[in-house]
Amino acid sequence: MTAVPRTPTATYRVQLEPGSGFAAAARDVPRLAALGVSHLHLSPLLEAVPGSRHGYDVTDHSRVRAELGGEQGLRQLAATARAHGLGLIADIVPNHMALPADTALNAPLWRLLRDGPGSPAAAWFDLDPAAGEGRMTLPVLAGPVADERHALRVEDGALRYGDHHRFPLRPGTEHLPPDDLLNAQHYRLAWWRTARTELTYRRFFTVSELIAVRVEDPAVFEATHATVLRLLAEGVLTGLRIDHPDGLADPEGYLRRLRRRAGPGVWVVAEKILGEDERLPAGWPVAGTTGYDALRRVDAALTDPAGAEQLTAHYRAYTGAPPDLGGAWEPTVRRAAHRVIDRELAPERARLLRTARRLCGPEHPTAALRTALSALLVALPVYRPYVPAGRPPSAADTALLATAAATAARELAGPAERGALDALHGLALGRPPRTAPGPGHGPGHGADRADFRVRFAQVASALRAKAVEDCAGYRFTPLLSASEVGGDPGRPALPVAAFHAHCARVQRDWPLTGTVYTTHDTKRSGDVRAALAALTEHPRGWADLLTEVTERTARAGVPAPDPHAAWGCWQTAFALAPSPDPDRLTAAALKAAREAALHTTWTEPDAEYEAALERFVRGGPCAAPGYPVAALARELAPQLRANVLGAALLHLTMPGVPDLYRGSESVYRALVDPDNRRPAEPPPPVPDAPPPVPGAGPWDGLPAEKLWLTAVVLRLRRARPEWFGEHATYTPLAAEGPTAEHALAFCRSDRVITVAARLTRTLAAAGGWEGTVLPLPPGRWYDALAGAAVAAGAPGEAPADGRPGHRGKTALARLLADRPVALLVRADGF
Repeated sequence: MTAVPRTPTATYRVQLEPGSGFAAAARDVPRLAALGVSHLHLSPLLEAVPGSRHGYDVTDHSRVRAELGGEQGLRQLAATARAHGLGLIADIVPNHMALPADTALNAPLWRLLRDGPGSPAAAWFDLDPAAGEGRMTLPVLAGPVADERHALRVEDGALRYGDHHRFPLRPGTEHLPPDDLLNAQHYRLAWWRTARTELTYRRFFTVSELIAVRVEDPAVFEATHATVLRLLAEGVLTGLRIDHPDGLADPEGYLRRLRRRAGPGVWVVAEKILGEDERLPAGWPVAGTTGYDALRRVDAALTDPAGAEQLTAHYRAYTGAPPDLGGAWEPTVRRAAHRVIDRELAPERARLLRTARRLCGPEHPTAALRTALSALLVALPVYRPYVPAGRPPSAADTALLATAAATAARELAGPAERGALDALHGLALGRPPRTAPGPGHGPGHGADRADFRVRFAQVASALRAKAVEDCAGYRFTPLLSASEVGGDPGRPALPVAAFHAHCARVQRDWPLTGTVYTTHDTKRSGDVRAALAALTEHPRGWADLLTEVTERTARAGVPAPDPHAAWGCWQTAFALAPSPDPDRLTAAALKAAREAALHTTWTEPDAEYEAALERFVRGGPCAAPGYPVAALARELAPQLRANVLGAALLHLTMPGVPDLYRGSESVYRALVDPDNRRPAEPPPPVPDAPPPVPGAGPWDGLPAEKLWLTAVVLRLRRARPEWFGEHATYTPLAAEGPTAEHALAFCRSDRVITVAARLTRTLAAAGGWEGTVLPLPPGRWYDALAGAAVAAGAPGEAPADGRPGHRGKTALARLLADRPVALLVRADGF
């Protein structure tokens, strides 16, 4: 039996669901151990809504999910993993629980609905006592109450709605007449559309079926974490991934309590989405983030900045989109954010506004406060501030909110709104209001001040996710690979120096952070994004293609319903070429259209538009008019190969602990969920030797190549964790010569060198690697991917004795002759 390392060297994400639970994961353990990972990263494993394919809709924190195999199945998986030297990392969900159709599945919620706000269970949930006339609104009905009353009945001591919904009855109300019975409950059943105006509880983003949990309450924390903490203490689990800490009232306080209870040696990462220049709060007792910041840097390093600009110009000309409706990134974000705060998050804003009115008194009109509040929330450039209770805000948060307030002030019309903005800015920083508070409150009423400060940060987080990740990310789409969680579609490319600066900072500050390239939340898998990035190397070819296929679909009688949809569908078809699946592409196109909310939405779908979109996808990109897309994919096959292999190598060797999404060890082309939750194709066996150079097709031979690369790196990380871990070093290496900017190279701990070719189409146009060399640190080097020694000497020369190198320079034309990547290992140090 191999010992399980306390800190992972690499994790592998396992998507658990009914029919593919712990037993299925156990059967895959030998293969994953041979691949080289050290830990399995399990999707949520506590009891969830029956049939849930993701598990983030937890219903019972006290039990391991029966549909996955229960606690016994989990323990058997842990034993199998331990026998192969693997540990288990669990994904936990502290922010919310399910509000299931059968509310009895959520015991605290059932007690709250039955016994009312006086119930001890009320402490579990983030309720708004000022809304709903004292009753909890449940927006679950298909229509107004009057239209749905026929579907409501009392049965077995509970209130039933249709075939699936079940709610408790307030004791003593069982025999009341129907109208009196409904009015006598501690809750009010309502049409689902009322969630946009009358919600009485905090939820996850805009998902009313997920009710927020108050883990800041010590008793609630203990109840919701007891099972996971016990499994950690017993060694069944060895680490944790924390889902969406930005939704919590006090993320740092929560993480500190978790660290105290879990112990200092447990590896913990938090799903924190960092802005471009944002830093993870230094006080968080975690190893780091789940790694979207790494994904952003890898993608950006493989994107041609000049080509991206040309693509954007073609996109604007083709779509005709105005700046704030998809024509430019920042205006699109602002308009999308205003839409979300005015519509989807209107109940959350209303609660903030009520608190602000109580604090600010009559000096600031309600309309001015509402306008200023929206403007301040929209102006925040990151997910949220972290203003602590009872302590001054950090310099970073003070600067953040000052910048947001200055930005918001520029869009406010008059002195009333600007005065209200000044008051709200102070409240967001936790400061007392300067004006007299409303009736019934002393100066700067403490509870209301705390409520506003916390709620403001929570709403900001939800707004950023829905407005930027979703709405704007589907509206501004010149390059689909840039519209990703944690990405910056307005600046899709970054110089190599930015990649190196990020890696050096991570190695210094958060060396054990997580890194990802594909997750269950990415809109497109890493290999799809790598393929799309190749378009920035041939923007003219893309523009010509789009002209041709637009004419073809028009002649075939299946035109796109609008040019924005056409652009996105053709790019997606390119990434899935040569044979895009019509069902998958249709589903992704429909989701994109609804999230963009330009022509159809989730809540007001336009059936005619959606039917036209499906006709276009099936008759255009997925039929004969789409054949030219395959030709372009063949033309860009060398760039696609370089990007796929380069991204994989960068991800696996940059500072941090790499997490592989299931199936991504080989080529994995997935679209937005639920497409990325489909069972992955069984990967081929790991080759025993470097696979041959692939054929001319865009994906020919790539699965074996990528799998070989992945296994080589993961096995090296497992064998030599000190070369990559907490005390490792990161040293950028600069190529020399006419095409030096096309090499991205770095050295880890003077023992391993990563070399990746980038922007290979322009590299070829510039004459290739001729005359370009890479200086090597002292030592004799071996290319683990090629299975060959590396010659190094004077520029462009091998050593005189012909033996593999000592200190010198290696010619990139020779090093990267057969493949666009190299992994050099010091032969005298392994």
